[in-house]
Amino acid sequence: MQYREDRVSGNKLSILGLGCMRFPANAKETEQIVLTAIEKGVNYFDTAYLYPKNEETLGTILEKHKKRPSVFIATKLPLIRCKGPDDFDKFFNRQLAHLKTAYIDYYLLHSITSSSQWEKFREWKVEKWLEEKRKEGKIRQIGFSYHGSGEEFIKVLDSYKWDFCQIQYNYYDENFQAGKRGLKAAAAKGIPVIIMEPLLGGRLAAGLPKEAVNIFARTNPALTPAAWALYWLWNQAEVSCVLSGMTSVAQMEENIKSAENFSNLREKELAVYDEVVGLFKRSYKINCTGCNYCMPCPKGIDIPGCFASYNTSYAQNFMTGFYKYISSIAGLTKKQNSPRNCINCGKCEDHCPQKLPIRKLLKKVSGRLGSLPLRFLLSIVRFFFTVGK
Repeated sequence: MQYREDRVSGNKLSILGLGCMRFPANAKETEQIVLTAIEKGVNYFDTAYLYPKNEETLGTILEKHKKRPSVFIATKLPLIRCKGPDDFDKFFNRQLAHLKTAYIDYYLLHSITSSSQWEKFREWKVEKWLEEKRKEGKIRQIGFSYHGSGEEFIKVLDSYKWDFCQIQYNYYDENFQAGKRGLKAAAAKGIPVIIMEPLLGGRLAAGLPKEAVNIFARTNPALTPAAWALYWLWNQAEVSCVLSGMTSVAQMEENIKSAENFSNLREKELAVYDEVVGLFKRSYKINCTGCNYCMPCPKGIDIPGCFASYNTSYAQNFMTGFYKYISSIAGLTKKQNSPRNCINCGKCEDHCPQKLPIRKLLKKVSGRLGSLPLRFLLSIVRFFFTVGK
């Protein structure tokens, strides 16, 4: 494993971190993923209060195997759940209990989206609260995760002496949200920058158009699409640690191999990214990362699943996307999660870090994959599917 120094604390952070949001449902598999990561040198584990049962799962595994001293735990204060300053202690104490620990190594304010939002929490004296927790030894490094515009990121960054920050960044979204400008601004202050969504919800690993995969393979056949995405990030000295939400031991081992073998990219390798991005943009219509912040939908609509099916219908072929849609969203499943069930409440859009016009996009999904002729075809398929049972 390769490491980069956190110049604020002196900690050596593994260049690959485990993003715990997408832990698999199988407890034994999750345990194996965590233990494999630690064994191979991964020492940064990112979780959050808002990820269901996530903190509890990680805390239980670390306690069971006595691995707490071997890792840095990062977790986040759920700002959207805080109704006042009294909630800071309420959530924080729960997090310590969930994680079965006396302290948090890297504590973030979760999903800051603007300087005005940040000012609201400053009025609640969150800075004083954070510093008190630091003095008590319960928080060691103070940071924030960000999902807003580039201009607003700079304002938040400059308003407090942060120990680190976490931004969404990948070769497709180079100038999205904080982007490259934010990365360089944070690094110029000497603070570590933790990267989330390096694979755009897995689409830069397993969802690239075939032509893009072939371009990468011709340039350097030794690198997988996931490795290309990770190498692009590690090639930038300002990047401290890249989080990957690995959902299997195989994915973990593949990405660890990339982290162990990484070396700076050559000019001819850097040149192919623009071509791949061009192909990707033509194939993918909705920039959903599958983070699930929009869920649960009051009407049970699987919003990320709808968008994944829609994108697949363009990136691969229509029938593959349509099958994905009917088999998991609005056809053969016991519970119907069709986008036509949308009641236009807008709850999903309030929580979307990408600021997607979800309600409008669901209508596009329904128009392409749930048109009247297709619904008629679907009713026939569903009839035979039911009879067969």
